[in-house]
Amino acid sequence: MTTDPVAHHSFVIERELPGPPRQAFRFWSDPKLKDRWSGCHADWTILEDAFDFRPGGLEIKRWRTPEGEELTFHGHYLDIVPRERIIYAYEMSFGGVRLSASLVTIELTPQGDRTRMKFTEQAAFLTGDDASEQRRQGTQEGVDRLVDAIAADMPDAA
Repeated sequence: MTTDPVAHHSFVIERELPGPPRQAFRFWSDPKLKDRWSGCHADWTILEDAFDFRPGGLEIKRWRTPEGEELTFHGHYLDIVPRERIIYAYEMSFGGVRLSASLVTIELTPQGDRTRMKFTEQAAFLTGDDASEQRRQGTQEGVDRLVDAIAADMPDAA
């Protein structure tokens, strides 16, 4: 059996977030707050949604596209230090084929009354397609939605 070559890529996204690290951490750890910024395809049907935010816990999302294809995100939380760090591994599958496996580290550092977030992803793309640029762009869009969601939740956002 011949397998496709694995394409390895890493990228880092840094953003300044409104409020202290505890505020940013809430938007990663609370499923309702995370849904405010992490969803990106309103026309996809959610088939499965599990969120167990603790070391050893799982986060699972499974969707059906309008074309009838299934996409799965299966994450495993490895390390969580409240208000400081989150490390998780995840895999993405489409139509029953594993597309990628990744390790993500999120670091939250106080900067005055704001937070510096550093998001680092190390990805292995498994299908012979180098989807690293698409993944980086999609992640940047999600992080931008995170910034907006936190800003909208701040007391002076009215």
